[in-house]
Amino acid sequence: MDGPNINTSSTQSGATSIGNILKIFGLTATVAIGVLSYLLYNANAKAEKTLADYDKKIGEITEIQYRLDSVSTQLDAKMAEIKNLGGTVDGLEKTRLHLMKDLSLLKNTQDFDKESFDQRIEEYKAILNEKDQLIAQLRAENETLQKEKGALIQEKESIFKENNDLKAERSVLASSMNEVTSKNDELRKKIHTASRLRANNISISAINQRGKILEGGSFKAKNVEQLLISFNLAPNAAAEQNTKEVYVKISAPDGIVLSNGTGVFQYDGKDLPFSIRKVVDYTSNDQKVEAIYSSRGEFSYLSGNYIVEIFAEGFKIGESSFSIR
Repeated sequence: MDGPNINTSSTQSGATSIGNILKIFGLTATVAIGVLSYLLYNANAKAEKTLADYDKKIGEITEIQYRLDSVSTQLDAKMAEIKNLGGTVDGLEKTRLHLMKDLSLLKNTQDFDKESFDQRIEEYKAILNEKDQLIAQLRAENETLQKEKGALIQEKESIFKENNDLKAERSVLASSMNEVTSKNDELRKKIHTASRLRANNISISAINQRGKILEGGSFKAKNVEQLLISFNLAPNAAAEQNTKEVYVKISAPDGIVLSNGTGVFQYDGKDLPFSIRKVVDYTSNDQKVEAIYSSRGEFSYLSGNYIVEIFAEGFKIGESSFSIR
C-alpha cells in the first residue's frame, strides 16, 4: 500500500516543474516579442522620417535648380542685350561661372544647404536688377546716338547735295572760263598776228676791201668783204612802239648759215642760228634799218644763190636773196 503513494507524489512534483518551465518560457517569449515589436516600430518610424526628410531635400534641390536655371536664362539674355547695345559683360561672365559652379554643387545632396543657396540666388537677382539699370542707360544712349546718326546722315546728304551743286556750278564756271580763255587766246593771237612787223624794200649790197658799196644783187666772191642788208619796217598801228630784236639769217648754197658763233633764236618752236642780231627802236614810220655781216678771218664765199631771211617777235617778216659768182 505504501509503495504506490510515493510514486504519485514524484509524478506530481515533476509535472509542477514542467509547468513552471513552460510559464517562464512563455513569459520570456512574450517579452522578446514585445521588445522585437518595439524595435521594429522604431526602425519603421525612423525609416519613414528619413524618407520624408529625403523627399523634402529632393524637393528643395529641385526648387533651387529651377530658380538657378531661371537666373541663368535671364543672365544669358541680359548679356546678349548688353553686347548688342555696345556694353561690356566681363563682370557678368564671372557671375555666370559662379552660377555654373552652384548648379554643379546641387549634385552633392549630402552637403546641400538651402539657406545658403537662397542667399546666393538673391545676390544673383540683385546683380540682374543692377544690369537692368545698365541696359536702360545703354538703350537711352543708343537712342540718342541713333538720333545723332540720323542727323549726321541728313547733314551728310545735304553736304553731298551742296557739293554736287558746287561741282556743277564749278563745271559751268570752268567751261565759261575755258571759253573766255580760248577767246582771249584767239584774240591775243589775232592781235599778235596783226602786230607782226613787215620788212619791205629789202636790199642786199656787198662792201669790198676799200669800203665801196656794190649793188645789184650779184657779186664776185673776191669783192665781198662784208654784206649790207637794208630794209624798211612798215608802219603798223597794232604793233607796240618799243625796242624790237631783229634777226637776219643768211644761208649759203649748201644750206649752212653764215654765222660767227653769234648764237640762236627761237622760231616755230625751234632754235635757229642767226647771222646778224639788230636791236631797233620801232617807231612805226617806215623807218629804215641797216645791218652788216662781217666774216671773221679768211673766208671764201661759195658760188651760188644765198637766201636772206629776216625775223622779229617770233615771225618771219621778210625774205630776199643774192648770188655769188
